[in-house]
Amino acid sequence: MPTDRDYDVIIIGTGLSGTMLGSILARHDFRVLLLDGTQHPRFAVGESTIGQTLTVLRLIAERYDVPEIGHLASLQGVLRHVSSAHGQKSNFGFAFHHDGQEPDPRETNMFRIPSSMGQAAHYFRQDTDAFMFHAAVRYGCAARQNYRVEKLDLTADGASVTGADGSTYHARYLVDASGFRSPLANQLGLRERPSRLKHHARSIFTHMVGVQPADEHLGFGPQDQPPVPYNSGTMHHIFERGWMWVIPFDNHDAATNPLCSIGIQLDPRRYPLRADLTAEEEFFAHVDRFPAVRRQLAGARSVREWVRTDRMQYSSSATVGPRWCLMSHAGGFIDPLFSRGLSNTCEVINALSWRLIEALREDDFTAERFAYVERLEQGLLDYNDRLVNAAFIAFSNYDLWNCLFRTWAAGSVIGGKHVLNALVAAKRSGDDGPCRELDDTAYPGLWCPTDFYAELFEDLVTSCEAVEAGQVDAQAAADRLAGRIRDADWMLPPLDFNRPEVRFIDPTEDKMRRISTWAAQHPRPAIRRLLAAAAPTH
Repeated sequence: MPTDRDYDVIIIGTGLSGTMLGSILARHDFRVLLLDGTQHPRFAVGESTIGQTLTVLRLIAERYDVPEIGHLASLQGVLRHVSSAHGQKSNFGFAFHHDGQEPDPRETNMFRIPSSMGQAAHYFRQDTDAFMFHAAVRYGCAARQNYRVEKLDLTADGASVTGADGSTYHARYLVDASGFRSPLANQLGLRERPSRLKHHARSIFTHMVGVQPADEHLGFGPQDQPPVPYNSGTMHHIFERGWMWVIPFDNHDAATNPLCSIGIQLDPRRYPLRADLTAEEEFFAHVDRFPAVRRQLAGARSVREWVRTDRMQYSSSATVGPRWCLMSHAGGFIDPLFSRGLSNTCEVINALSWRLIEALREDDFTAERFAYVERLEQGLLDYNDRLVNAAFIAFSNYDLWNCLFRTWAAGSVIGGKHVLNALVAAKRSGDDGPCRELDDTAYPGLWCPTDFYAELFEDLVTSCEAVEAGQVDAQAAADRLAGRIRDADWMLPPLDFNRPEVRFIDPTEDKMRRISTWAAQHPRPAIRRLLAAAAPTH
């Protein structure tokens, strides 16, 4: 007979990944224990969402009947159901910077999120994470905060977790949804040393007040303004082998939070950690290199301690094993560039949840049942690693970056529509089959899992790697890739992805409608199937 120390699933970590999974399992009547070494509310980064994240959040909410997850899928949802502390994200904005120079308006990009999707949000994570934690508890999860895991015991029948206070809990399945210091990864020796990952970056970050909109300091004329202000989204200041993020929470009329998330990613091979400087001093030493950024942050001050890391990238030799799973950031991490962290987490939750529910009901935890989750987690890590590594290489040449920007963004549009199609088909049929078919892919972890996209993606990243190796000139690589993009018959011409000279991607309602007409007449069956039924999302 189960006791108050016996559970179906123990989840270590109560960030969004652990509490979303816990909510799903408890909603389906399983006994779940959540353990965490700290308590809510608490500081966290990973605040920027993307359209594809919103689509997967909606799919998870509908598929597993947890409406609280759906509340996170739009700015309106988090403002109504969570708190008024969140910012809006209407766009991804990018501006190149060179030491001591004003930015060139010809070296900028924007990808505006379609208004038909609703507005994405900048999550104020202490509120979103506490919201989902409380939702999980309401659904029936037991929880212990400020609980330090001391030891794990894995057996053929499940797992036991022992805390520093001597208490022990048992479960049929163990999920580690913590992070870099994963108790499960550490105990089983799963961290790859050295990591297989190509990308190298370290980070310095904090929350600040007094950050001014980038639009007021870039110095661009009316003819070079983007379709919406940079400040209404996530601003990326790009420079050689690094970038800075600006994620405001006070950028809409209903805003009540004056804070702004600020951080910098640096390749430590180019910028070794300055032990002679504090984290704040080192951060501003880089800010001072770029006049427009210096003006934007001239009156800013931090409201909490600065965080400075060594190289952030890590990976694991396995993420799934007998009755256990390392989920998302417990398994590996790349970089916040392109805001894929939460999207990757949601994809893992979606793939793991139905398999785990069936395994618990049938008491069958065979390895083959969870084999796709392993392939997905490793694929998400490797594809994102190759993308971000290529981006850091492309930061040395705007035209090369512009090719990467367009390939990434176009793939996100089509990939998001792929997920939305499954959600719509499942709702119409009342059957889970269309959602399960998402797992039937030759490219697990690639955000646009099609042959035509995978082929261009491979060319893009291998070209960037050849540039880094000195095998090809950056401009020559950029010119060749730009030609491929112009000639590609799937690059969503109504949105101008196939025109590298168009720096701002502005998916107006009219352009979105035109995609359906274009796709319906397309010679590729995959394009007709993916995009002709309705305007795409991303």
